[in-house]
This record gives sequence, structure tokens and C-alpha cells, in this order.
Amino acid sequence: MEVRPHRIIKRKITKKVKVGNISVGGDSPISVQSMTNTLTTDIKATIEQINSLQEAGAEIVRVSCPDKESTKALKSIIKEVSVPIVADIHFHYKRAIEAADMGASCLRINPGNIGTKQRVLEVIKAAKDNDCSIRIGVNAGSLDSKLLEKYKEPCPEALVESAQDNIKLLEDNDFFNFKISVKSSDIFLTVKAYKKLSDICDYPLHLGVTEAGGLFTGSIKSSIGIGQLLMEGIGDTIRVSLSSDPVDEIKAGYEILKSLGIRSRGVNIISCPSCARQAFPVIETVKILERKLAHIKKPINLSIIGCVVNGPGEAAQTEIGLTGGGQDSNLLYLSGVPHTKVPSSEIIEKIVKLVEEKTKD
Repeated sequence: MEVRPHRIIKRKITKKVKVGNISVGGDSPISVQSMTNTLTTDIKATIEQINSLQEAGAEIVRVSCPDKESTKALKSIIKEVSVPIVADIHFHYKRAIEAADMGASCLRINPGNIGTKQRVLEVIKAAKDNDCSIRIGVNAGSLDSKLLEKYKEPCPEALVESAQDNIKLLEDNDFFNFKISVKSSDIFLTVKAYKKLSDICDYPLHLGVTEAGGLFTGSIKSSIGIGQLLMEGIGDTIRVSLSSDPVDEIKAGYEILKSLGIRSRGVNIISCPSCARQAFPVIETVKILERKLAHIKKPINLSIIGCVVNGPGEAAQTEIGLTGGGQDSNLLYLSGVPHTKVPSSEIIEKIVKLVEEKTKD
């Protein structure tokens, strides 16, 4: 998708780290990731979900490792997938050590609940020994008790101080292959914390509004929080946290990047909300097209406008455009040029065929 000059975002250049075969930070593309919600011990179901996430565009997938059986299963899972796997670790530092030994590409540890400094040092050693990166995952809901006592409540300063403490711990032990997140379910807290952290360090940042909610509300909250930071050039990888199918997180992530002109994947449909002027059922048409074109990976812009008020103008900006016309004579445009008239009954078939033809490898 072409990005107009006034839309270019000046991204902060951070250090580059490796998560398996994916680079995060530096000049690397902002990656999109998600997390499985299957039982990790159900190896078959977890592999299937990881593969479906990768098919949807996931470049990194996180897998929860709550017990020894889960970290043991990780070895079999990693053998059968090609996307880098991040082991999600809470409370039990030994799970992090086991996950590194099993082949995890990255360890996500929450300093607030991983335990003593010595335990963190053992995790660092395991990461070094296995060429494994680390994500320092600071979360407002599980801050260290000393920080809560100092600040009385979760606040940007508390999240950033926690991150700084752990950055120093990793750096003092000659470990630099890490990224950081400072998440909260509160958008204001999240955005302020990331801005403060971005001002004082140049490690890559993993963006997200944690526990954002269901598909509808969570997508909106995440778009506001993640989008605001991305517009200011902050962020190197994103995860949209939704109480929904993890594939929806990937779709939402790409929509955020797509709307900001940062990355584009699949069909970008520009459509009107419809009104009494519509010459065909716009809303239903868009719903069907979204479903029938969900398999398209190559970027392409498509405009579906119900009447001539904005239809020709939008069609001039897209590879394929449809403008509603009177007497069942809707006009199809190709790269802004009028192509052919299409009756409403044939819209879906013709547009799907055109999109598939234009996005063939």
C-alpha cells in the first residue's frame, strides 16, 4: 500500500534483537504476534492453533508454560512449527530454564512474580546457554510489592522503575538480547509508561494494552493505545490482547498497522456506512467480501461505495473500486479508470474474481 508523504511516521530506531529467525527493533518491520489459548500439554491442538495463527500472519507466537508438563510438551511443539515460540513464564523460574532448554526462541518473564534476583540470574544463564532472547514483561497488575509500597498504586513511574531495575540486572550480567513491555489495562497508564520508557532507553518495545476485553471493546482500546504510540514512532512488535479467537488478535494487529500506513497485508476495504442513496446493499456486500477474501495475503486496496457522492473519488485511490449507480448499473473501476457496469446480483462474484486475479503470485 502506498504511503503518502504526510502520513510517514518517523520511527525511533532501537537496538535489534532476535526472536528465533525474526528480528525485532532497529529497522526491522513491526512484527505482529499472539498467544495460544490451548492447553500446552495438548500438543496436537497447540500445534494446530500455532499453524492457524501463522497462516493469519503471526510472526511470533507465545505459549504458556505453567507447569513442568507444559515445558516438556514445548519440545515436541517447537519441532512441528516454523514460527518462533515465546515461552510465557510466571512464578516458577525453573519453567523458564526448562523452556530455554526445550528450544524456546524467547522467554517472557514478569519481574514482579518471577522471584528473587538469584532466580532471575539463573534464567539469564539459561537464556545465554541456549541463545534465547528475553522479554521483560512488566504488568500493572503484578508489580513488585516494594514498588507498590513506594508509589501506593500502579502508575507510569512504577512500571518504568520496574523495567529499569530489570534492565540493569540484565546489563550487569552481560545480557542485551531483550525487549521490554510495560502494560496495563488502562490506556492512559499504558501510553504514559511506554513514552517514559522510550525516552530513557533504546531497547525494542513490545506494545500492548493488556486484558483489553472482548473482540469489539478490546480492539477499540488496543487501537487507541497501540495506535497512539505507533504514531509517535514508538514500538517494535505488537500484541492485541483479546478475549476472543487468537486469530482475531492477528487480524486486529494488522488492521492497526494498515490504518497507519506502516504495514499492509491482505485486502484493505474502504467502504461507506450506507444511507438512503445506496444503490446496492453496502453493509451486506462488505460482510460477504470480507469473508470471501479473507484468504488473500498480498496487499490490495478495494473501495465499495454505495453512490456517486464519494464513489468515483475513492475509486481513484484504489486498485479496484465499485460505485453504486441507478437502475442497477453500478460502475466498476480498475486503478481509478471506469471499467464496466455491474448489476447488483453480480457484484460479489466479479469483485472476488478480480481481487484473486490481481493478487496472484
